[in-house]
Amino acid sequence: MEKKEVQHQVHLESAVKLLTGDLQEEAGKAGIDNQLQRWIEDLKTAHNAEFHKLVTDLQALKALLNSGTYDGDQTGRLLHSLGAETARVASFAEGNTRPHVEKLSAALVAAASQLQGSSTTPEQDLKNAKNS
Repeated sequence: MEKKEVQHQVHLESAVKLLTGDLQEEAGKAGIDNQLQRWIEDLKTAHNAEFHKLVTDLQALKALLNSGTYDGDQTGRLLHSLGAETARVASFAEGNTRPHVEKLSAALVAAASQLQGSSTTPEQDLKNAKNS
């Protein structure tokens, strides 16, 4: 396995771990900014136009979290958009990276539902995202 692919997988798993923790607590920590920046850089180095929406949503999430005020509803909407878009582009992941991308998508949607108080399950959200 290529070193670059392993690094991407480590970054993806790190993002999943972050999302399954306490997002309100994590939002105030400097580490989240680094995590999001690594994710943005991984997407940019792929040179795939399909990743543009992910990059812009991640940049918006970074700005929101760095604003000094935590807006759970707005953060939830961004996370949901990121989860749906991540599910859509998972097919572009190479090798063993795809299951990590799919796991990240599910974690994003679950985190969004938690913040927004969604009445649908993460699985329903993912199914709806794939069908849209």
